[in-house]
Amino acid sequence: MTEPSFFFHFEVVACILEAMQKKKNEIRLSLDLNLTETLCRIEKDRLILYPSLFIDRETLETISSVKNRIFLFRENALHPLEIRSNAYYKLVPTKTAPILEIDGIKMHRSKEVDPLVDAKEKTRMIVTRDDITLDTCGGLGYSALFAVKAGAGKVVSTEKSHEVIKLRSLNPWLSKMDQDRIDFIHEDVTRYIEGFKDNLFNSVIHDPPRFTSATGDLYGKPFYDALFRVMAPKARLFHYTGSPKKIKTNDRFIMNTISRLEKSRFSAVCFRKDLQGIFARKD
Repeated sequence: MTEPSFFFHFEVVACILEAMQKKKNEIRLSLDLNLTETLCRIEKDRLILYPSLFIDRETLETISSVKNRIFLFRENALHPLEIRSNAYYKLVPTKTAPILEIDGIKMHRSKEVDPLVDAKEKTRMIVTRDDITLDTCGGLGYSALFAVKAGAGKVVSTEKSHEVIKLRSLNPWLSKMDQDRIDFIHEDVTRYIEGFKDNLFNSVIHDPPRFTSATGDLYGKPFYDALFRVMAPKARLFHYTGSPKKIKTNDRFIMNTISRLEKSRFSAVCFRKDLQGIFARKD
């Protein structure tokens, strides 16, 4: 039988150490990143996780000052949920589901809005029942999951980063949600989209990383042309742009993005300040 996974971060560790300091013999907390709460026993400065499995105070103290990182307890050791390769990828805790951070840049809105609420609102705006939905930059999979909740009959979710896919596989939130109608594809959408037939998708969630020289193709007219081709008549698009500098509706970056979408023949193109992205439709 496989033992369950246990996740620790600064707030959880602080609560456990405080309970140990006060000589408490039990504590209620979440060890699966806010999915559930469990009443755990404390015995001799040990938190009992499972029959014959515990984590001791000394081990917890090694990460007691580490903020904005998540650790998986496995094989009697704490392992950070991070990957250092061409960039620094890590999962960051929130009050609900964890978010992805790359080189210090958060890939989800989390400060002013719950990341799950954000994913829900974006998908609910464009996804209707029985849609075939394209999720272009899948990340941790939250948009795909909420597209299913909004009624999509099928979701195709692409993600090209090996590191992101690895961290996604360790996220307990994904394993707890319905994935039956989601095809997670490990491909670069700017190339993979060439294989889709015309007029296939009823809704598209385009949530690319922040605009840089490396991600520019995801904001370019050739890719917008490809999106228009694979979208069915009356299909809806939400294109996240973000607001790193408190973007206003007349911001040059936003206006240029809207202009390229219109040149790719999208209609009803408008910036949604509340969702920090652009809505468009194929008429």
